[in-house]
Amino acid sequence: MSLGEQFDNIIINTDSYKHCHYPLYPKGTEYISSYIESRGGEFPVTMFVGLQAFLRDYLMRPVTLEDVDAAEFLMREQGMHFNRENWMGIINDHGGYLPVEIEAVAEGTVLPAKNVLVQIINTDPKYFWATSFFETALLRAVWYPTTVGTLSWMCKQVIRTALERTSDNVHLLRHMLHDYGARGVSSQQSAALGGLAHLVNFSQSDTTPGILAAKRWYNAVDPSNSGPNSEHAGFTAWGREGEVDAIRNMLEVHRDHGFALVLTDTYDHENCVKNILGGELKEMIQNFPGLVGARPDSGEIVEVTADTTEWLMDAFGYETNSKGFKILPPFIRVVQGDGVTAKSLPRVYAELERRGLAADNAIFGMGGGLLQHCDRDTNRFAQKASAVCVNGEWRDISKSPKGEQYKTSKAGRLALIKENGEFKTVRRESVSPEQNLLQPVFRNGKLLKKWDFSELIEASEAPVPQEWYQSWLDASVS
Repeated sequence: MSLGEQFDNIIINTDSYKHCHYPLYPKGTEYISSYIESRGGEFPVTMFVGLQAFLRDYLMRPVTLEDVDAAEFLMREQGMHFNRENWMGIINDHGGYLPVEIEAVAEGTVLPAKNVLVQIINTDPKYFWATSFFETALLRAVWYPTTVGTLSWMCKQVIRTALERTSDNVHLLRHMLHDYGARGVSSQQSAALGGLAHLVNFSQSDTTPGILAAKRWYNAVDPSNSGPNSEHAGFTAWGREGEVDAIRNMLEVHRDHGFALVLTDTYDHENCVKNILGGELKEMIQNFPGLVGARPDSGEIVEVTADTTEWLMDAFGYETNSKGFKILPPFIRVVQGDGVTAKSLPRVYAELERRGLAADNAIFGMGGGLLQHCDRDTNRFAQKASAVCVNGEWRDISKSPKGEQYKTSKAGRLALIKENGEFKTVRRESVSPEQNLLQPVFRNGKLLKKWDFSELIEASEAPVPQEWYQSWLDASVS
């Protein structure tokens, strides 16, 4: 469903209890500085992406009198305190724009977890509470696309490693993982944000909202490719006896497109691969002007991917590449889009390698495993206040819960540096502004830095030490 304009109101795009927090700070509070980080979790690294979409869609829209009225009615209806004076002041003093400055690491950057990614501070001491007020919306805008982007990036390293070990076609890397996740997410907005995050790493997607998001918020040009694919409705409509005719029809209809992904598990996957693709339609496939994909959509992913590759080799033959691995003829490939996750993908490649099969025999697609199988705790994202200025005096603040040490937060105003190839979060005053990789991207309603999608891709593809992801990859295979 479409949420409508009322959901764009930043005053209500938050937890209700945020409205009662401003009087809880010490008297004389002037500035609050907070930061966002991944505190660790499933992935050892973080690929930062998504902040610009939020800034452009929400914080560059001024608060209006109508927004204040709507928020006041809603909060008082809930029995929650509401300070109308605070919000009328933002309208009158700042034209409706939140008086905050946000600085961040360059989008697309990959760095180890537990480093600062974003830092926020108010710019007007009268509105010190603004820093934490919109935490709910800001953290959500960062953790979700960044987690999806990180998951996608980790898969990219899995695929890169497999291609480097067994294939002559490492240059195909950006084409090897397709986004099929639109139907598996909780909302169109999730499809948009997660979809654009994946496109930083790969150029393949059927998630239209993600493509549009990359173009809208990051000026992406031609960010994605796709091609004719089949669905079971179109094949079952021909009846079980008409399966051959259904596949033949698809190959004829999409011949000029030079690409056809054929579902092979509508009834009996093994029979379809061996006796239909590799039998009755063999000559038609050999003469197809492009690529035919045999797409199993059920079964145990590791075995079915390797078995299908070998069955196709039995029918169409193979060559041996320079690394000694078997590769199908260029007109036929396995396209595996069922059960693909960050955990299953390494096992699939390990099995292909064990059988002497090159990694590029198969192309993959991910759905819910890419865009939906994550939450804020996947990489333990949090926004925490780290410094407060009271009556002109800055104080370090942090939390340190006895029971869960990973929740211990950082203290002080922060900076991010890279020293001898290693990212480090340090105190802001300990380094020069030129060393600080956090750069102002937003201040008082204005976008200070506009990232282009090509810059995100370039940053994400910067070389990183293999140890950043190797232990995770090894653990996934074992």
